[in-house]
Amino acid sequence: MADHGEVEYATATGNDYAAHESSYENFLKLTEVTILTVMSILIGLVLVGVKDAFASGGLIIAAACFAGGIGAFTQLGWKAPGLIFAIALIVWPLA
Repeated sequence: MADHGEVEYATATGNDYAAHESSYENFLKLTEVTILTVMSILIGLVLVGVKDAFASGGLIIAAACFAGGIGAFTQLGWKAPGLIFAIALIVWPLA
C-alpha cells in the first residue's frame, strides 16, 4: 500500500461565534418579515378574489410587498410589514 505520511488536520483560528450570532439574527428577522408579508398578500388576494374589492386588495398587496422590502433591508424588521398586516386585518371585514 502507498505510504501517505502523517495525517494533518486543519483547524480554524479565531472565534467566529459573533458571525454565527449575526447570521442567526438576520435569519430570524427575514423569517418574521417574510411571514407577515405573505400573510398580508394572502389577505389582499382574498379581498380581490372573494370579495371583489380590487382597489383595496391591490393596494394591500402592493403595500405588503413594499413594506416587506423596507423591513428586510432596514432596522425596522417586522414592524413595517406588521403595520400593513394590521391594516389588512382591519380592511378585510369592511370590504
